[in-house]
Amino acid sequence: MAELDYKENFLIEKLFEMPTGYVMDFSNNTFQSFIFDSIKVNIYDDKYFYGSGSKANRLRGFFKEEPNYKTGQLLSALLDYWYTKAIANEHGFNFERDKNIYTECLKIAQRLKEEKIVDEIEVIKEINDDRDFNLLAKSIRESIDKNEPESALDRLHTYVIKYIRQLCENHGIEIKKDESLNAIFGKYVKFIVANEKIESQMTERILKYSIHVLEAFNDVRNNRSFAHDNEILNYSESVLIFNNVTNSIKFIETIEKTIQNVSETIEAESTNWEDLPF
Repeated sequence: MAELDYKENFLIEKLFEMPTGYVMDFSNNTFQSFIFDSIKVNIYDDKYFYGSGSKANRLRGFFKEEPNYKTGQLLSALLDYWYTKAIANEHGFNFERDKNIYTECLKIAQRLKEEKIVDEIEVIKEINDDRDFNLLAKSIRESIDKNEPESALDRLHTYVIKYIRQLCENHGIEIKKDESLNAIFGKYVKFIVANEKIESQMTERILKYSIHVLEAFNDVRNNRSFAHDNEILNYSESVLIFNNVTNSIKFIETIEKTIQNVSETIEAESTNWEDLPF
């Protein structure tokens, strides 16, 4: 549900003339086409049915069903439409009369779009000297910026495989080329547990449970993503998967940082001993 308070709802409804049951000068067909062209959503989907099912109620239903970012996207598109009509002095649109409301609605749209759908998306990042990996990371982030997580599930899966494989290679963990994501992650977890990089039993259990989560990710990649000719997974579950995966990578980064710091400390101490005059 979009986070709109009473004042924000009032301003949006007033600018778009929603108390009439209409939304500006849209007909049913143009309303449906405009929204689909703008954000690839069918506003006449049953989940947006609200009240009488009028255009205004459909838009209210959209606000009730969709998160902040997606609502901000549609609101921005509708505001562009209103502005184009208003500066052209179309009948019923008056820029001078409503410009203050329009400005406030722009602020509302911007606030809504500032909400990140994936909290730790910055962990999907480029690395030095690996063009394929960098293109993959860039492509995934672009899909999230467009609020299309469902379109990037297959690439996220590929990214995680490459990421975990690289970690295993860094630590000399033997893996086979055809091993699944959950299998290589299981070997990585076994390595960090054996080397006492985990302090609590709960964290160890969470990581081991994550092996089963990644096993399920294999199924999503194969059967609910663009990896093949599939019916794509819905938006909400795609966001959940992205957040789960990126949060796991964020934690792994802290483990890797600890390992690196220990190695650097040991190396520094070894150098100091070599410098002693005896």
